[in-house]
Amino acid sequence: MSATKKRILFIASEISPYLEETDFASVINQLAIKANDSGFEVRCIMPRFGVINERRHRLHEVVRLSGINVSLDNDDYPIQIKVASLPNARLQVYFLDNEDFFKRKFVFHDDQDQWFDDNALRTIFFCKGALETVKKFGWPPDIIHCSGWMTGLIPMYLKTAYKKEPVFSNCKLIYTIGQNTFKEKMGASFVKLANIHANINEKDLAPFKDGTNAAMFRGGAGFADVITFGAEKIDKKLMEEFAKVKGKKVLPFRPESDLSEYIQLYQELSSN
Repeated sequence: MSATKKRILFIASEISPYLEETDFASVINQLAIKANDSGFEVRCIMPRFGVINERRHRLHEVVRLSGINVSLDNDDYPIQIKVASLPNARLQVYFLDNEDFFKRKFVFHDDQDQWFDDNALRTIFFCKGALETVKKFGWPPDIIHCSGWMTGLIPMYLKTAYKKEPVFSNCKLIYTIGQNTFKEKMGASFVKLANIHANINEKDLAPFKDGTNAAMFRGGAGFADVITFGAEKIDKKLMEEFAKVKGKKVLPFRPESDLSEYIQLYQELSSN
């Protein structure tokens, strides 16, 4: 039976109980469990931010997945991959760690509430690193569901730099637009740094060029096959832009949702 199970990969910047920056962290937790209970094979990937307590959450290193390096800006950054079982569920959450980017005991701002000036690099490292990790798994997902602005580059990378990778050849992409959580910008070099492959051109990078929270959502949603809204308070312009997109399925936000719409969506996408 397991051979016929459809596979869903959740790539998120936050998943409850490990990190809860917005309400959608608990939605991802519930969706992963619900999808798992509905007969899907589920895995999750998120960053191992320094605020995540490894002892409490029983994270341990996955030695067989070591040895992945991500090349960025003429430097090589090693990925350390850790894993934990989601509480009350038999499914695995993989955490991407790196000394330079994730050891600090903060998420995106320091103790003075200052934006980290390497957040652009951290974002690109996570997006590229997540896809390299899936290649190393050799686990082809039928659906990839990305959420959180930090995953915004992933749909674009999958349609350009990773387009010819066999592990991603049959996957459908869902991207969730959430609430804006930062007012800063990624910085002038963001688009240049994000250009990790010859198959990426200026047009692909254009939606991200402002480097704002909304730009990250815009880019992610623009390259996805399905767009969902993960919060009530969403940037008005984004709402207008993506509420009805030709040729794309859009799932509106429902405050009291039992998430069955998502499960139907997963079933629909994985059977096509």
